[in-house]
Amino acid sequence: MLIAGFPAGSFAANCYVVAPGPGEECVIIDPGQDSMPGIEEIVAEQRLRPVAVLATHGHIDHIWSVAPVCGARNIPAYIHPADRALLSDPARGLSLAAGQQLFGGLTFAEPDDVLDLADQMTLEIAGVSLLVSHAPGHTQGSVTFGLAETLFTGDLLFAGSIGRTDLPGGDYGAILDSLARVCLPLPDETVVLPGHGPETSIGAERAANPFLAGLAPSTGPARGL
Repeated sequence: MLIAGFPAGSFAANCYVVAPGPGEECVIIDPGQDSMPGIEEIVAEQRLRPVAVLATHGHIDHIWSVAPVCGARNIPAYIHPADRALLSDPARGLSLAAGQQLFGGLTFAEPDDVLDLADQMTLEIAGVSLLVSHAPGHTQGSVTFGLAETLFTGDLLFAGSIGRTDLPGGDYGAILDSLARVCLPLPDETVVLPGHGPETSIGAERAANPFLAGLAPSTGPARGL
């Protein structure tokens, strides 16, 4: 499995390119601000063929380049329907005063082809199998993508922290439920690739993340395989 990631733009949101291996089809997860050069570099070096863009949620730091990437490659974008409106109006996901312009009046638009993500659906795409889990709390439409022993958590879970819940659509109780339901049942060995910051593991976060203290998994084993 080939997974390449890099922090993109002034928000340092992690963008990931996922493929079965070099020379294969690939998917792009969370192409944020100024992510296109990094994507093109990985695609060229690994001889990849992008076939879809996946969004963990609709905040601007994660979807900034969704439309340009999809348009350049004529590929679809996948997002949960609860966050779909943010593709064309990302200001709705921010605490902006009425009439306040977003980044000097920049405009955003949906790609030509937008497909819905749903809880517990399995995406069989680009030669990989991704389990989608709806994980609201950071936004109403936040999702994670599970791939073998790896979990792309977006802004649900970080190394030592969790996603903020003070923006429109955020809900602290909901994010705690999502963490207990989506993350904690997984084996300690599961690699966590978050939307910001370094990679971590479920075991490391279970042991040391202060926001997980006292939470119990809603299903499955409490620890390990």
